[in-house]
Amino acid sequence: MRSLKHAIVVGLTGFVMAGSAIAADLSAFSSSDLSGGLREVLTQGASAAVSQLGAPNGFFGNPKLKIPLPNGIKQVEALLRMAGQGKQVDALETAINHAAEQAVSQAKPLLIDAVKKMTVEDAKAILTGGDDSVTQYFRKHTADALTLQFQPVVHKATENIGLAQQYNALAGKAASLKVVKSEDADLDSYVTRKALDGLYTVIGEQERAIRKDPVSAAGSLAKKIFGAL
Repeated sequence: MRSLKHAIVVGLTGFVMAGSAIAADLSAFSSSDLSGGLREVLTQGASAAVSQLGAPNGFFGNPKLKIPLPNGIKQVEALLRMAGQGKQVDALETAINHAAEQAVSQAKPLLIDAVKKMTVEDAKAILTGGDDSVTQYFRKHTADALTLQFQPVVHKATENIGLAQQYNALAGKAASLKVVKSEDADLDSYVTRKALDGLYTVIGEQERAIRKDPVSAAGSLAKKIFGAL
């Protein structure tokens, strides 16, 4: 399987290659060509991200994206291990990462739907925007829907872990005492947020790399779509 970097590079390079030309004279391109070309490469980039992160160990096997235990557990991890709950701690850490992988594996339809709904104005904003314009577009148009989709998947993956049940039972009280951040007080919400952050982080990193060196990253698909520019 091609690397995530290569796949997203092919998908997003077109944005950078065309950016300056389109910014100078967007009227030179028809609305259908502009939005159609962007939809094609955005679809490829989104699909590649989901394939990589939604694969087994997509989160757990990646040191940069691996989801840590919530601080409420991290702070007492040593005590839990001393109390003989080391296996529960390890099981929970594994479960939350695999839960994120399972959730992200189902994200493609919503991401593709956001691409289909992209307007000409959206396309112009992406092409003339900053280094994270693609990432911000996806976050703006998919974060709420993906949150609703991810949470039940995450819950199902962690509900039978005893330590997860204990954490949810105590974290609410801990949050009221400012011991645990309110956004981390529910395990399902915590993992869902981290899964989304990981998804958008991957897209953002690749987007910045492409913008920095678009020529060497160009692939056949990008050349086909934007070669006339």
